[in-house]
Amino acid sequence: MFDILMYLFENYIHSETEVFVDHDQLTDELIKAGFEVDEIYKALDWLEKLADLQNSDAIPYLTKNSPNSSARIYTEEEVMRLDAQCRGFIMFLEQINVLDTETREMVIDRVMALETPEFMLDDLKWVVLMVLFNVPGHESAYTQMEELVFEEPDGPLH
Repeated sequence: MFDILMYLFENYIHSETEVFVDHDQLTDELIKAGFEVDEIYKALDWLEKLADLQNSDAIPYLTKNSPNSSARIYTEEEVMRLDAQCRGFIMFLEQINVLDTETREMVIDRVMALETPEFMLDDLKWVVLMVLFNVPGHESAYTQMEELVFEEPDGPLH
């Protein structure tokens, strides 16, 4: 399912190509690209639920008065999926204001909805990009995250 999300993001969303509205046409294209039908439906459902999260009422564990500097306590399942490196990266993104409390929770929600046996930091970066791209008003955070993902280091690394 994650491969399909990456394919869609790279070929339609990130490249600013017109996104298909017709699910049948999109499904046919994904089948031709070699993806399985049930995985396609799971990926499309994942994207629909991401869109649903834009409604503030869709995230019941946040309140309008949630402090922006709150500490996040991860559940056992979240710790199993998000290793220390991923959790540290999420905290880093909050500290540099790429993620706020709401978008952090959206990222964690979408990570937990993925059915991948292994989840790594690079996967997390793509999920963050997908979330930020789909949340209006976070264009500068998306641009900053995009720079973090695609930036090539200058000079030799020591």
